Amino acid sequence: MNKIKETTNIVNLCGEINSNLEFSHEVFGEKFYNCTIKVKRLSETYDILPITISERLLTDLDLEIGKKVNVTGQIRSYNKFSDGKNKLIITVFIKEISENCEEVKDPNTIFLDGYICKDPVYRSTPLGREITDLLIAVNRSYNKSDYIPSIAWGRNAKFSKNLQVGDRIQIFGRIQSREYEKKLEDGTVENRVAYEISISRMKKMPENNAKE
Repeated sequence: MNKIKETTNIVNLCGEINSNLEFSHEVFGEKFYNCTIKVKRLSETYDILPITISERLLTDLDLEIGKKVNVTGQIRSYNKFSDGKNKLIITVFIKEISENCEEVKDPNTIFLDGYICKDPVYRSTPLGREITDLLIAVNRSYNKSDYIPSIAWGRNAKFSKNLQVGDRIQIFGRIQSREYEKKLEDGTVENRVAYEISISRMKKMPENNAKE
């Protein structure tokens, strides 16, 4: 069957529009646009996250910079070929959007049900904090999958470092943006932004439930 349950990939964000809409692409006559949304963290800093929205959801909506919105959707990934290399692009594909954005306890939540598709990378920070980097494949309709970088901390890092490729896991957390410097082949340094899931809770699913 081509249809995948949409409950395997759920994103809820509450924030304010941070950039103007830009045309992204067109599918069967339906136009899609990109912009960013600014979502507050508990630490009073912000995540600036990319979103993709259909023109059909923009009717009677004025998404000017600073507009507060609630959005529900799915995190998506695709490869963009540039300068002879493939780059993994992350965006939140919007399913629903409203202008009624009241203060909520968790303005940035995500749930994923997917599979480990790359060996976990366990490491420690200079201050001794344990971290495990994961890449999780989440199936969607029409035999497609999204590949989502994720990061586990502390006890979750210890648990997830022993996961194997093919293991099915469920994770709860938030989408975070992280600025970093990339050294290019010509020796120059370029400022970039990475997007990943910061995991707050996770569990490994039983093997007999690996395929539905």
